[in-house]
Parts: sequence; structure tokens; C-alpha cells
Amino acid sequence: MQNKNIFITGGAGFIANTLIQRLIADNRITVYDNFHRDTLTGSGFINHPNLTVIKGDVLDYPLLETSMKGADIVVHAAAIAGIDTVVKNPVNTMRVNMIGTANALEAARVNGISDRFVDFSTSEVFGPMAFKVTEDEQTVSGSAGEGRWTYAVSKLAGEHLAHAYFKQYGLPVVTVRPFNVYGPGQTGEGAIQLFISRALRNEEIKIYGDGAQIRAWCFVDDFVECLFQCIENPKAIGHSFNIGNARAVITILGLAQAVCRVLGSSSPINYYPALSADIAIRIPSVDKTDEILGFKAKVDLEEGILRTAEWMKSQMTAQS
Repeated sequence: MQNKNIFITGGAGFIANTLIQRLIADNRITVYDNFHRDTLTGSGFINHPNLTVIKGDVLDYPLLETSMKGADIVVHAAAIAGIDTVVKNPVNTMRVNMIGTANALEAARVNGISDRFVDFSTSEVFGPMAFKVTEDEQTVSGSAGEGRWTYAVSKLAGEHLAHAYFKQYGLPVVTVRPFNVYGPGQTGEGAIQLFISRALRNEEIKIYGDGAQIRAWCFVDDFVECLFQCIENPKAIGHSFNIGNARAVITILGLAQAVCRVLGSSSPINYYPALSADIAIRIPSVDKTDEILGFKAKVDLEEGILRTAEWMKSQMTAQS
């Protein structure tokens, strides 16, 4: 990808930052973010001549529309995420994820985005039991009033709207559903990030619930490789894609134990009551990404833990 104008909402975030690192040398990138979470500032790219930073909120439609002018590609990654944040701020979660997505789509239509609009959805749209789920399987909204599902409902609404813009206006939309992405640069409440951080200090690792929850973990470099295909491959337009690593499957307890084993940590592992409605199993079918995009995840879990830990250790050293 070269000589493109790429507009990224939530561009100061974890996944967006990895994307920026891969694209900044040969493209012009505009980051649009309120910097509630900030991976960008410490990344070394904040002053790059090909980067423009606009501090703004996706709920501010006039600023969003104006800022998007001249873009070829929009990556809409701005959202409220993280179970703690979602449960504590359900109204803001739904406003940002629904109205913010509506604003981004309308701004893209008005600005005539011609190459691609990539909408970030979530694997949570598949509900509490998601075993090798395909993109066409029924999505669920969860029980009304349960805090966790405000996130899934808001992202699912945004996904429906994105595909409506594709059908009604021909906006070149692709939806991606990340399955537990982790790696260097992650901020927020991700389990691997928290487990590694505590393991490096030999501190207590907390498991909420019984630890039997099963997840498939996708290293961020793999995710971004697939994201490139979603942006560049014309066959991707109009589709939703599960992006994950169906081989890196483990229980939450098993993950905590693996982190301690790989890092040689003596951290105790203790159990605490679940914070909200939990998801028993979440493993994607990745056949569609293979068949249409030619993508298969490469980084296994142990390698991903080591690479993430090395980055986190470098950050700890820099801060000390």
C-alpha cells in the first residue's frame, strides 16, 4: 500500500498503532482520537512527517466530517471497550459505539470515500457460546439490562448500519470481528496484558470466575496482516470477517499458567467473583478469511507471550 491518505478513528489505540507502524513510511495517515487511551505518543511515530494528529471525538460530527476530507481509506477503530469500562459506563458505551459509528459512516459518504471503510465490530456479537463460529451464524444481543451486552449490542448495531451504507450508497465497507487480539503496545484491560504485567513482577494474578472460560488468542501482527487484506483485496468489500487464531485456544486458567511457565514467574493465581455475565467459549472459524483473503494466523501463543513480555519489560525499564 503506497501513496494513500488513510484516516483512522481511534488512531491512538493499540491495534491502530500497529497498523500505523506498518504504513507510515509510504502513506499519509491522519489519526482522529480523543486520546482516552494513548499508545501513539510513546510509539516514536508521533512526530513523523507523514502523520497528522487531530484530537477529536467521533460524537463531534462536524469536526469528524471536516477532518476526513481527502481520505482514500477510513479505518473506524474508535470505540468504548473493556468489560470494566463498559459495565461502569453503559450509556457512553452505546453512544460512542452507535452514534459514533453512524457519524463516521455518514462522514465517509459525504466525503466520497472510494477505496475502503473498515468497521471494527467484535467477536462478542456471537454471545456466550461461540465454538468455531462462522461469519454467517446468528448473532445475539444478550439479555436486556445486563451490562456486558451493551457493548455487543452497540457494535452489532454499528455493523448493521455499515452494511446498510454498503447496500444503499455503495460505500466500500468491510467489517472485521477481532477475536482476543493481544501483543506489544496493548493498553486497557486485556487478559494477556494484565497477566504478563503481574507475572513479570511476581504479583498475584487474578482470575474472575472459575477460569474455565475458553478463548482463542490472536497476536496483533497477524491481525494487522489480515486487516491489510481487508483494505486491499477487492473481494473483501461487503463482507464481515472473523479475524483470529483458531489454533491458539486455551482456558483462562491455562493462559495464566502458561504465562507463568513461559516467563518463569512465581506469581500466585487466585480466583475472584465474575465481574459480569461471562462468555464460556469463543473460538472463530477462520475458513472465510483463508478462502477469500488467503490469510492464516502464524504466531503461536507461546511466541506471542514472549514477544509481548519483551515489549512490556522495555516499557518498564524506560519508566524506571
